[in-house]
Amino acid sequence: MRFCRMVFLSLLLALSCPLWAQQADGGVEVDYNNPKKYVVGGVSLEGNQYLSRDQILQVSGLREGMEVTVPGEDISNVITRLWHQRYFEDVAVSIDSLVPTRDTAYFKITIVERPRVSRWLFSGVKSGEQKELEERLNLRRGGEFSEYVAKTSTDIIKRYYKEKGFYNVKVDVNTKRDTVIKSAIRVQFAVDKGEKVKIEKITFNGADHVKESKLVRAMKKTRDKRLQNFFSSKKFQEKEYDNDKRQLLTVFNEAGYRDARIVKDTMYYIEPNRLQIDFEIDEGKQYYFRDIAWTGNSVFSSEGLNEILKIGKGDVYDVVTMEKRLFGGGKQNEYDITKLYRDNGYLFFQVNPVEMNIEGDSVDVEMRIVEGKPATLNNIVINGNDLTNERVIRRQVFTYPGYLFSQTEFERSIREIASMGQFDPEAIMGEGGYSILPNPMDNTVDIVYNVTEKPSSQLELSGGWGGNTFVATVGVSFNNFSTRRFFDKTAWRPVPLGDAQNLAIRFQTNGTYYTSLSASFSEPWLFGKKPTSLNTSLYYTRQTNSYIYYNILNNDEFMEVYGFAAGIGKRLKWPDNYFVLYNQLSWQTYRLQNWIYQFLFNTGISHNLSYTLSLNRTSTDQQIYPREGSDFSFSLQLTPPYSLMRKKDRGILDAEGNPTRVDNWKDINYDYQTSQDRYRWIEYHKWSFKGAVYTKLIGDLVLMARAQFGYLGYYNRNWGYSPFEGFRVGGDGMSGYDTYGSEIISLRGYENYSLTPQARSSYNSTGNYYAGNVYDKFTVELRYPVILQPQSTIYALLFLEGGNCWADIRDFNPFQIKRSAGVGVRVFLPMIGLLGVDWGWGFDDPVNGGSQFHFVIGQQF
Repeated sequence: MRFCRMVFLSLLLALSCPLWAQQADGGVEVDYNNPKKYVVGGVSLEGNQYLSRDQILQVSGLREGMEVTVPGEDISNVITRLWHQRYFEDVAVSIDSLVPTRDTAYFKITIVERPRVSRWLFSGVKSGEQKELEERLNLRRGGEFSEYVAKTSTDIIKRYYKEKGFYNVKVDVNTKRDTVIKSAIRVQFAVDKGEKVKIEKITFNGADHVKESKLVRAMKKTRDKRLQNFFSSKKFQEKEYDNDKRQLLTVFNEAGYRDARIVKDTMYYIEPNRLQIDFEIDEGKQYYFRDIAWTGNSVFSSEGLNEILKIGKGDVYDVVTMEKRLFGGGKQNEYDITKLYRDNGYLFFQVNPVEMNIEGDSVDVEMRIVEGKPATLNNIVINGNDLTNERVIRRQVFTYPGYLFSQTEFERSIREIASMGQFDPEAIMGEGGYSILPNPMDNTVDIVYNVTEKPSSQLELSGGWGGNTFVATVGVSFNNFSTRRFFDKTAWRPVPLGDAQNLAIRFQTNGTYYTSLSASFSEPWLFGKKPTSLNTSLYYTRQTNSYIYYNILNNDEFMEVYGFAAGIGKRLKWPDNYFVLYNQLSWQTYRLQNWIYQFLFNTGISHNLSYTLSLNRTSTDQQIYPREGSDFSFSLQLTPPYSLMRKKDRGILDAEGNPTRVDNWKDINYDYQTSQDRYRWIEYHKWSFKGAVYTKLIGDLVLMARAQFGYLGYYNRNWGYSPFEGFRVGGDGMSGYDTYGSEIISLRGYENYSLTPQARSSYNSTGNYYAGNVYDKFTVELRYPVILQPQSTIYALLFLEGGNCWADIRDFNPFQIKRSAGVGVRVFLPMIGLLGVDWGWGFDDPVNGGSQFHFVIGQQF
């Protein structure tokens, strides 16, 4: 309006008023009522403070030597061009002087620049909201302020809060002169969000043959306040509304009502901030499949395709399910026609279902197939691996140049990369994590994997003072170590990395009471050619019965544990290549002297030589926050049956304490054996089963169901259960100083180890020891992520848990469990690992149950 008013006044002045200009040799009258052409002799500028003279003159288009008509469009265009820049409050062009003899005019452009903004301020918004608004508005200090800026900024702010459910938001724009900076103003956006507009009620009129609960579930983002939607947001989201209406119709399509339509949807306020939505629906009639014909198929028979389609004559005309079985998008591991072809190389396959005939309530459908030719893999490109060696990634993928394209093998490759632990799983599995680039001209396809490196090494440094002693822990774990680059000086930054090996070293001490040292190394691909893993570890622990707080240093009472383990795992091809067979040989020695805690005996040396055979199958989509897949493990750990091999046993004491010999192990009187003789060589067989299944419910909401079982058996009932390798059940699942020789099983809602039975010992002066030889445990968790980023992964969980522990297999009752429920949170930081806290309530033990808080470090199974 200001621009139009200014142009109008300029033209009116030009048509009604003569202009006199002075020249050096006298005055010449110039009549603006008679247009005349002039040559521009020069242009001067007045009023600019922020913009340069050259910049303004260049935008104006008025330059020396050009010919203009005064009055005319030439001068009006100069004003228009400058005004459209929105930098100026006023623009005027006038003739400064004339040279009549040469028809030359000198012009002057006079401008008034808009005020510049020294600060953009917000009121009525939270700090987090302000940051998001600043990013959306993209306002900068020193920028000009205008009505256009005010209006567009106001619209963006209102749109932002509408997305959050605030539909009655008001925004006032206030300006104030800056008293410090000359010709500058401060602009404040005063926001009144009001209350969120929520949906109070949704009605469905005309939906007589479909359950209302299904209609409510179909609309993912448009929910009312009924109990079914207790955990869902009730805010109205305009941008999701149209999509939810389409989803509403799919429910009718699934039930065979192909002609269903929403006749009318009415939305109105029933309270100031409460909406009601009324849907008027015309279902139409229900249809059924009659004949299904296939055309264009030469690779697979019509009968074979019908077996996957699973639709017969007389079935309800469910278009939604039909499309899922044609194109995918159904349940996990559910096969579809498109995947069948793509697994056999037919990447360019197309299928188009066409309704050929509708007669009464019956529909004939023809599946028109264009198979194309098989596509061969050409280039397999890997981008983004700045640290990890490319060959480490390539050995994980199942797509190879020259092979036929396979959808299943491609999806498996994505899963393997996500599970490596070196890359951000959300990035590789999300949009932009990969690309399929088909080349129809030569029937080839290129695949690009875009990986994002993430920190995978962990450092543990802690120290403190307590009980008159210094406690320190130093640990480091390099999860991408490279022995191949060990002698490369340039690779030590700080250690050679890039080959996905794991090297971990940890030392912990608190003076003379406790010292622990451990080291481990693993190679996931032994010799780099086959998926055969090598794992080695060694450790040493010493603990004394000292009381530093009382200045009691007792080195005559101690326990030492040291050992070594080495194992090899091999990926199998049958039943499928998710299975891994693992073999491990381990040696462990316990050296006790006057140690009155935990074990059946207190002085002696015990050796634990065992062999472990385990069969694992892991098909989860990633390690940290799996959404789909399963993880199963069955293992058997064995020691030699020493008691069955002692036909002529030496060192056995009779009733009087004198050494004797026996010819048969059945004749041994175990009641008169010393602990040193009886447990010098530990014997047992240990069975374990652990299984977990992950199911994605809605979005990233995941249901995890887990079960596990363990049994520590013996070869000789007279010999009894082993004092080592038993189970301790209850609590947070973390081991402590007094848990060596036991497997710790968490069960939240109860005190640590409180569900483990105790037995009386004639060899230990304390009288009791833990004797958990059988256990079971069942867990259901509902997980939802808060943050899924390479720098951190945070998710919350609700859990139901139950389990128990028994001293003897004859007492085992899988239904006699201790139950608990609670909530928790997990935080995964690449440099630290997994941390968590749980609150649980144990229902079945009034002494050790009830309200319990548990802290978690590391992955718990």
